[in-house]
Amino acid sequence: MPETVAVVGSGAIACGLASVAAAKLGEAVLVARSDASAERARAQTAKAIGRMEGDPDSLTITTDHAALAGRSYVIEAIVEELGAKGDLLARLHADADADAILASTTSSLSVSQLAEASGRADRFAGLHVFNPVPRMELIELAYPDAATDDVRQRTKALCDALGKTGVDVADKPGFVVNRLLFPYLFDAVRVMEDQGLEPEAVDTCMKLGAGHPMGPLALLDFVGMDVSIAIGEQVGVDIPQAARDLLDAGHLGRKSGKGFYEYG
Repeated sequence: MPETVAVVGSGAIACGLASVAAAKLGEAVLVARSDASAERARAQTAKAIGRMEGDPDSLTITTDHAALAGRSYVIEAIVEELGAKGDLLARLHADADADAILASTTSSLSVSQLAEASGRADRFAGLHVFNPVPRMELIELAYPDAATDDVRQRTKALCDALGKTGVDVADKPGFVVNRLLFPYLFDAVRVMEDQGLEPEAVDTCMKLGAGHPMGPLALLDFVGMDVSIAIGEQVGVDIPQAARDLLDAGHLGRKSGKGFYEYG
């Protein structure tokens, strides 16, 4: 039987994942933190589901955790902070059905620690999805040691049903993609500083010379400087001062309207 999915959160990852689940599985639930975030999520997910030729009404958006009843797979997708995720997962353990699988979309945190916080490490998975979720094909899958074979098999099957490729990775900081990606991204900031270059120069070199679809500085803006630095610290990257200066000034990238570039 297909999983019945609920996503808890209302940011870009949560909305993207819930939209894909609704479009591919025929229905899904998104639980937002507040009425205001629920309204923003409705607008964002309606567009995304429509682009996938799905029915926006197939996604139920609510602030009521009672909507988790009957959901077989409940996915936490909030800010990348261990304490916040741990607190929410403990609540989901209390609110979700006893036999439901709990999961987190963490991009860099310890899945084992999150599983312990959830209270059901045997029924837990890490699903590192990538933004924008409807377009990105990969999901990195990491598990605590206690996760059962059933959890692993069902998680892989869910990825297939969502039209994604699930790849098992070790529960190590940054998994594979971010462990390799963020040292490169922050090294690009150092090259820009050391050589006195404009962001456009660095990005153009990597796009045209290395075939990258997006330059490293534009990618940092896309991810967000706050999230990027948090991931970088998790994987042990030395963060350049220019990146910290942007964070301190509130210039987080696309979501704030300014980072290495300005956005209208």
